[in-house]
Amino acid sequence: MSTVLISVFCSDRTGLIAAIAGRLFDVGANLGDSSFAMLGSGAEFTSVCEIPPDLSPAEVEAGLAALSVLAGASISVRPFELDAAHGPLGRITHRVVVSGGDRPGLVARLSEVFGEFQANIVRMDAQRVPEQGVYVTRFSVSIPNRVEACLATIANTAGELNLSCHVEVV
Repeated sequence: MSTVLISVFCSDRTGLIAAIAGRLFDVGANLGDSSFAMLGSGAEFTSVCEIPPDLSPAEVEAGLAALSVLAGASISVRPFELDAAHGPLGRITHRVVVSGGDRPGLVARLSEVFGEFQANIVRMDAQRVPEQGVYVTRFSVSIPNRVEACLATIANTAGELNLSCHVEVV
């Protein structure tokens, strides 16, 4: 097996994940870390996959491009040359949700706090929820030490920005 990074960006439509995952299954790929997100009216699918040794990244890319649901998509399949296994900082210890009005610099300020405490952001998702008039940012983080101080600083930073903060221990 060889490891590849698959990236797909296209207009959002129903059935994208099913079509992509189905085609990858059909060619013998094994999905590893994967993510999907709507970005505005677009959609992004990214995955680290193992593919059979007799299958090239170009063949995987061509197979995905042949899907009608991916017409006009930007598709990239290339070798993944990093370790596909997570290190210790890939273990999520907490999920932090900050929500409220949209503030310029919000993601930067919160990310800086995590960095000050040597916490690793494993995943981050941020989106506007116009129906509710809020901006919601979700962090899945690995906080190796000084946990209480890190979380208190995040909550204080959110409070300074008039935002709510919810923490879940994983």
